Amino acid sequence: MQFCGSYKNRCMKYFVVLMLFFFVSVGSAEAQAKKSKKNKSAAADFSQSPSSRDPDFSVGAAPAASKKKRKSNKSNNRDVKIEEYEARMKANVKAKEKMAKAMEKPQYSDPSYFGHKKKPKKRKPGKRKFCKECGIVH
Repeated sequence: MQFCGSYKNRCMKYFVVLMLFFFVSVGSAEAQAKKSKKNKSAAADFSQSPSSRDPDFSVGAAPAASKKKRKSNKSNNRDVKIEEYEARMKANVKAKEKMAKAMEKPQYSDPSYFGHKKKPKKRKPGKRKFCKECGIVH
């Protein structure tokens, strides 16, 4: 008789463990299921609020109209950016040409200037001085 009693207890324990496992798995499945309507509407309101990407988005506007508006805004914005880029490139070319023209001056192209604005004087060997600017005695 004891054999049967212990067998029932073991079966009962397995049954309880199995039921707990079942309830836990069902509970986790429902927890991961879709949210209720309240949560959906709150999430929808949050996603439809104005943002830095789309500041003029209105909640009542139709999605198709907002897409058209965004497309035209993006194309206009892109055109403006291209114009700004071209203006910057023209300014850079102009600045480089001006620098190249300045580098043709003898102050930069003639090696006898040693980095001076004016060409240093050639003194007699007894009167030569040490130059602090270029570190040469002349």
